[in-house]
Amino acid sequence: MSAANAFYAQSGGVTAVINASACGVIETARKHRDRIANVYAGRNGIIGALTEDMIDTNKESARTIRGLMTTPGGAFGSARYKLRSLEENRAEYERLIEVFRAHNISYFFYNGGNDSMDTAHKVSQISKQMGFPVTCLGIPKTVDNDLPVTDTCPGFGSVAKYVAVSTREAALDVQSMSKTSTKVFVLEVMGRHAGWIAAAGGLAGNGPADAPHIILFPEVAFDESAFLKRVRDCVRDYDYCVIVVSEGARYANGTFLAEAGTRDAFGHAQLGGVAPVVAGMVRDKLGFKYHYAVADYLQRSARHIASAVDVEQAYAVGKAAVQFALQGKTSVMPVIKRLSDQPYRWRIESAPLARIANKEKMLPRRFISKDGFGITAAARRYLQPLIKGEDYPKYINGLPDYVALRGVAVRPRLKTRFVI
Repeated sequence: MSAANAFYAQSGGVTAVINASACGVIETARKHRDRIANVYAGRNGIIGALTEDMIDTNKESARTIRGLMTTPGGAFGSARYKLRSLEENRAEYERLIEVFRAHNISYFFYNGGNDSMDTAHKVSQISKQMGFPVTCLGIPKTVDNDLPVTDTCPGFGSVAKYVAVSTREAALDVQSMSKTSTKVFVLEVMGRHAGWIAAAGGLAGNGPADAPHIILFPEVAFDESAFLKRVRDCVRDYDYCVIVVSEGARYANGTFLAEAGTRDAFGHAQLGGVAPVVAGMVRDKLGFKYHYAVADYLQRSARHIASAVDVEQAYAVGKAAVQFALQGKTSVMPVIKRLSDQPYRWRIESAPLARIANKEKMLPRRFISKDGFGITAAARRYLQPLIKGEDYPKYINGLPDYVALRGVAVRPRLKTRFVI
């Protein structure tokens, strides 16, 4: 019996280390060519399967695949494209199986977040119903760190490191000019529903006088009067105030501080930028001079300052996904199990996708200080190991040397075309 092929796709917002997971998948699969003949990567994520637009990774050199370890972004292209439920649009899932059958694809590796795990789970189910069972593995990826079961999500450690470093550096800048210039600095970070990234900003300081002086979490209802009092007190006591705010900060009624009124492809509310909203409050109610910054894509693409722990874990879950598939496991996701904080030790286990799909892991209340504006010692113990270590890319002429794929297309075999 000839070896089957595998399909790999990247989904949703990318990270500084998602390509390390791709490297883990491809390098591990190449060691088992008797079982996996080739890994086809979807161009622009799952869309590449639906439209039969796939990249032949066998055409990429070992050096290029290894170079994915230090290259940010999604090397194969990602997409925010949510497959609807089986009841709503069975045709999309049937199209996937049609393409998989045509290209002898028996393994599906989906590298993404909550919605992606749901898709992988559904493909596993419908492939059996259609008489072409596909081994489906989810591979965790999200800067938001909100996937359940796994201790942490690859992508988060690097964004946490970026935010902690940026908060500390910006604070030193503001502090040095606070006597005659800026009094308040606001840094907006990602985190629609969960405040893990905002919490990481708390690692920048060690005491009440250290920045950040205020963290605004999605898990804590925003109280304008309490917030403004805290800003006023910080400026009085320290001469300046640094604020880290999650994009998902919201009022007690659930309304986001910066909801723009539109929604994305996954049905999520589009947020219009909370930093200027918060800075505007400071200006209008307190009259302090301010500056704000929106980390936006910079925080999730900053491979130059990636956490070495994060890089290692990203590769490990990609490698483990292939190993689990070859062991006959399906509809599971490799998860990171923490064994100890100091020294930091962890291992990879597997968990059913049914326990992960469409579920979110919020920042525990025990990680948030009683006043709701900071992090606790427990949060520090959790966060600190995840940002440790440096894994710098190679530099040429002062800039990182990132790889680019040849991107040779797999020849289509189906006569029908699928329109997105």
